[in-house]
Amino acid sequence: MSAVATEHVLVVPTPVFHALGHFQGFCGDTGRYLRGLLDPRHTSYRPRAAMEQDPTFKQLIPYVIFRHRDAAGGVSLFQYTRGKGQGEARLHAKRSIGIGGHISADDASATSAYDEGMRRELAEEVLIDTPYKSHLAGLINDDETEVGKVHLGVVHLLDVERPTVKPREDEIIDAGFRPVSELLSDLSRFETWSQICLRALFA
Repeated sequence: MSAVATEHVLVVPTPVFHALGHFQGFCGDTGRYLRGLLDPRHTSYRPRAAMEQDPTFKQLIPYVIFRHRDAAGGVSLFQYTRGKGQGEARLHAKRSIGIGGHISADDASATSAYDEGMRRELAEEVLIDTPYKSHLAGLINDDETEVGKVHLGVVHLLDVERPTVKPREDEIIDAGFRPVSELLSDLSRFETWSQICLRALFA
């Protein structure tokens, strides 16, 4: 049996999200949602394979965006193409500006399973060779795609002093920082969550 089939991931019932305030696309009001979404009364760990097909639950996904401002004020973002070895087959060959993944039951022993899961995903996927400052930017919900119906993204914006973020995984392809203007001119090649973030935060 595959690791994906046996992995248990953090989920919250979709009605809990709707009760907090359903939205489509991007919402910057993180304070309104995160306390309720991460309330232990609502969260559970369930088999990932089943959750990928069950829109009655939302899998909570940290989605980390790296931003660099140069001396002239130009803004660039870390971006890459998803290889076939990355976990979500429905996103293969799509470009992305987000690093992150599922919160696993293996993270549950930490004081904050969510924070530990995000730290683990970042450590697995990229090498961050620069100081940075992090803040919550918003949430992504996309009920218009099959992937989006079963996931809820929590967007973290990391402002890096130097554009020295590099992939650790072979399946993070053609990675590097690119000007925001270049990314906005090529939106159609990006996964939906990246399109939503690019329009909401950088357009």
